[in-house]
Amino acid sequence: MSTASKQLESDCSVQHGCAAIELIIYPKPKDLGGFSVRRSLPVRERRSIGPWIFFDEMGAAEFAAGSGINVRPHPHVNLATVTYLFEGEILHRDSLGSYQPITPGDINLMVAGKGIVHSERERPEVTARDHRLHGLQLWMALPEADEETEPAFHHYPSATIPATHIDGVPVRVLIGSAYGLNSPVKTFYQTLYLEAELLAGQSLTLPSSPERGLYLASGELQLQDTVVTAHQLVVLGAADGVQITATKPSRIALIGGEAIGKRYMEWNFVSSRKERLEQAKQDWQQGRFPKVPGDEEEWIPFPT
Repeated sequence: MSTASKQLESDCSVQHGCAAIELIIYPKPKDLGGFSVRRSLPVRERRSIGPWIFFDEMGAAEFAAGSGINVRPHPHVNLATVTYLFEGEILHRDSLGSYQPITPGDINLMVAGKGIVHSERERPEVTARDHRLHGLQLWMALPEADEETEPAFHHYPSATIPATHIDGVPVRVLIGSAYGLNSPVKTFYQTLYLEAELLAGQSLTLPSSPERGLYLASGELQLQDTVVTAHQLVVLGAADGVQITATKPSRIALIGGEAIGKRYMEWNFVSSRKERLEQAKQDWQQGRFPKVPGDEEEWIPFPT
């Protein structure tokens, strides 16, 4: 049994009311050179939550003037990526010719489909001063029928994302539908992604979804008889009416949606077909992916 599963079993053996919780994932920091991320998906205990197959929290990272995020061009196939920032800015470029600064509250959806290349850097105006970066990066699996779709890029400014207050708690429905709101962000499966910020003492009843994961970006929550602390991903069961109560000011992300079939993953490639990963690897090593206009000189080699 995994460490996370053992811990949950122990908690539920001495406390009651754990039926809403299937698993608690404790991400480990990963150094990406100059900044770190906390990776909650995929892990051995859980490969996906709904269509979500990858979940990273970036930072919060502090950069001195002259430094910052500098991710060279790299490829993706058969998936879609979502970038969402709490603080800072990232400059997105891709092989379609997209050039888009991402700012807090925006949703960037990049559909890799049959293949796309992108870079994530920062504009000179940002790196010229001390700055911070904090946000989430997620990947969604595409349905098998859409895995080889034409690549696409969609940017949704913060003002277009629907927001409301539920019992005084500000909530934004980033993707999918909840609390009577419908996000404009394109989906392929039934998908859920929302955020909320709770003050200490506030409670929020979570919307239902075939699969759900609750991530606490900051703060502390009470979920039935379990205390959830910052940077934990709680995999929830199918119980309706699950309520969380903040014991400290807290920021949450709730992800979910319908379950997907088996997916294989290697480096930045995800597919329902294992042989597709090998093809993508060969294409990248042989230079058959398109270049990123304005960022053609560098790239990330396939890891050996």
